[in-house]
Amino acid sequence: AVCTSLVIILSILFLCTIILDKTCHTVPMMMTANTCLSAIVVGCSSLSMCIFILGNDVKQISYEDLLCILRCYLGYASCAVFHYSFLLQSIYRYITVVYPFRLFWQSARFQALLICSTWIFSYMFPIAFMFTNEVIYNADNQICQLPLRFSFSIIYATFCIYAIPVSLIMFIYLKLVRYVKGMSKRVTPVNVLARAEKELRIVQRTVIIVTILLALGVPYTIIIFMSFFTNPPKYHFRIAFIFIDVSVAFMMIALFKFTDLLRTSLMRRVNGRANMVVATIT
Repeated sequence: AVCTSLVIILSILFLCTIILDKTCHTVPMMMTANTCLSAIVVGCSSLSMCIFILGNDVKQISYEDLLCILRCYLGYASCAVFHYSFLLQSIYRYITVVYPFRLFWQSARFQALLICSTWIFSYMFPIAFMFTNEVIYNADNQICQLPLRFSFSIIYATFCIYAIPVSLIMFIYLKLVRYVKGMSKRVTPVNVLARAEKELRIVQRTVIIVTILLALGVPYTIIIFMSFFTNPPKYHFRIAFIFIDVSVAFMMIALFKFTDLLRTSLMRRVNGRANMVVATIT
């Protein structure tokens, strides 16, 4: 709950900073705002699960309330849109380097279309298993979820939420590395090469953020893999829940660290208010 609350607070703070500061009204920062908004949804979804689980544990009861299925649905959908937000950042950087003259592809309108597409997809794909009676209430973990076993729905959900966005981010990064290396071998204007290298560094930062997800997502991945051959641990979701919450918190901290414009804008506001307080006291 602590990490989830931190994610919500940081995401709201970052999103408000982007909205209020006109210097942040750029296409790249729009992509960052999308990540912050998706993180707020992830945080609220996780917090609602945490409150329900904690309440039932304290009362030492287990029952499926009316919102159990809804929490499950929002959990799958919100995680997907959060991961795809980082994919969109990578796609934008790839377009600016490889297709610098395709201005429409770099425009806010086109990027907003991609953002809307990922949100629609993320909230549509769980429908494939939400209304087929595959989602069940797990009394040990106090949640509704797909039972962990070798099934199409588990593989489908894993690919839609995790495997597709992460693998595409890695693919874009490798493609961009090869392209920039090819530019350095050709006769390329210095300013064009410098910009391409700058965009590559930004994608590298996105890869680092995703690596946090990969590292802290290993326990849940192992549990899913184990479920194909044997019964998973009794409290498998509670274990996974801790690692997922921690990973999202670290990802948002890394996003702040690596987004120079956001960091500069926020620190300027903080330092400005600190100076006003000092001036008032003196």
